[in-house]
Amino acid sequence: MTNQNVIVSDRNPILGSKTITVSVSNSPLFSSPSTYFTFPRRKFLELLEAADKNNNNNNKNNLGAGKIASWVDSMRDSSPTRLRSSSRDSDSDNDEKTSWIVRFPSALNMFDKIMNAAKGKQIVMFLDYDGTLSPIVEDPDKAYITHEMREVVKDVALNFPTAIVTGRSIDKVRAFVKLNEIYYAGSHGMDIEGPTNENSYGESNQGVLFQPAREFVPMIEKVVKILEEKTKCIPGAMVENNKFCLSVHFRRVDEKRWAALAEQVKSVLVDYPKLKLTQGRKVLEIRPTIKWDKGQALNFLLRSLGFENSENVVPVYIGDDRTDEDAFEVLREKGQGFGILVSKVPKETNASYSLQDPSQVNEFLKRLVEWKRKTVGEE
Repeated sequence: MTNQNVIVSDRNPILGSKTITVSVSNSPLFSSPSTYFTFPRRKFLELLEAADKNNNNNNKNNLGAGKIASWVDSMRDSSPTRLRSSSRDSDSDNDEKTSWIVRFPSALNMFDKIMNAAKGKQIVMFLDYDGTLSPIVEDPDKAYITHEMREVVKDVALNFPTAIVTGRSIDKVRAFVKLNEIYYAGSHGMDIEGPTNENSYGESNQGVLFQPAREFVPMIEKVVKILEEKTKCIPGAMVENNKFCLSVHFRRVDEKRWAALAEQVKSVLVDYPKLKLTQGRKVLEIRPTIKWDKGQALNFLLRSLGFENSENVVPVYIGDDRTDEDAFEVLREKGQGFGILVSKVPKETNASYSLQDPSQVNEFLKRLVEWKRKTVGEE
């Protein structure tokens, strides 16, 4: 692990006396020697407490009570009711959001700058699904994409190589999207398929390109059945089989039962050391322990498209979830392309820009297609 120092800074805080500024040095994620982050004082102390709990947690799967409490608190903070409540809090919260927007400006406001950097280069688009192309809904089986969004994604795919990178199974996300012109990377990139018909680039990739976790499918299926049985006693709990990984959704579970549900999920993993637990938005996900994520999937697709070592490619990744941070981190380390986080609230990210919701994603994609058509017309 790379040595990394976190120091409470004595520089003047951006948000006033109710905040704390920290300096992160020797981090592989940032090119500058020291990077500064500003947190509300209460949130910073909560982060320190959570980190202390996690550092003292030495059980077999690193899934002790402190870790579960941290996950539950994070999911609770991201719940819609809490987001609405926080918007009415003190001026400090408004200042925090203003500071965050300065660091991660709107991709719509910075559109011309982004396109200027892409002139003469090949843009490759990577899109998350839930919370990016479709809204986050209580029932994951009803996360439908709008007709307008489907049409704009199709237009994007006709102008740029385009992939949807999602935690969902390919079969489920394809049933939502209903487009054959794009690449699909399901199960957080552990199941990758190419377009099923020839597109404007003359490519005619048929079916499976890569499945690095194929041997884990029987194990995942077994764990799905165990969890379905174990979570029956918790109203609203939903277990989703994503083929190479699985999701346990908390969206329809009473907040008072979240810790109990997390405990049930954790208990199953004790017997499966080859599986690991990760957190998303109101979801816990179980995946194989192999080193593969959305960032690895992004690199694989760039290689497959012939852009592995090219300086004339601009990858653009748009996503809203923690799992998308792996792809944002890859782009930051490459120093190439842009990550765009979809979020209405400030959160730490490796992205470069932000958009607030799927409607703004739709607007950004429409402007991208218009820009492409205009530049082709000028050639």
